[in-house]
Amino acid sequence: MSASGFLRFPAPLTRRCVVPWGLRLREMPALLSPGTAVTPAQVAGRKDRPALLSLDESELEEQFVKGHGPGGQATNKTSNCVVLKHIPSGLVVKCHQTRSVDQNRKLARKILQEKVDVFYNGENSLVYKDKREAEKKKQERKKRAKETLEKKKRLKELWESSKNVQGERSADSD
Repeated sequence: MSASGFLRFPAPLTRRCVVPWGLRLREMPALLSPGTAVTPAQVAGRKDRPALLSLDESELEEQFVKGHGPGGQATNKTSNCVVLKHIPSGLVVKCHQTRSVDQNRKLARKILQEKVDVFYNGENSLVYKDKREAEKKKQERKKRAKETLEKKKRLKELWESSKNVQGERSADSD
């Protein structure tokens, strides 16, 4: 067997996050456990909003698969794409936004947390409310832009009509 044969890993590296029976994430201090939710006071700019549902690491199945997309050999050979599955709901998230596995893991957990919130809370979820709020603001901006355009059109018509009236008066006086 060649030297490269020893360094080769199986294509999907599977890692199951299992927590021992005596230790639960909820019992760990908040600063030490990466999977716990952030309290509203800890989130900058969103102090009035409640936090998303926390994900229990024992309910997650994590896989690292080969990347895809632009970047050539560097992304296609490394297993830095994270596939995260929430076992109770069956939701799957695939994240390959960066070249770093750690950043992809964090992003995948954040995306999965939002999807789980939408799955369990439906229209009452924070993500859904934010989406509705953004859509409402977009409609208001559209409405304001339309009103401004109408005002400009009316002003132009007034200007044109006053210009025509002044032109007729100067022609009458000659």
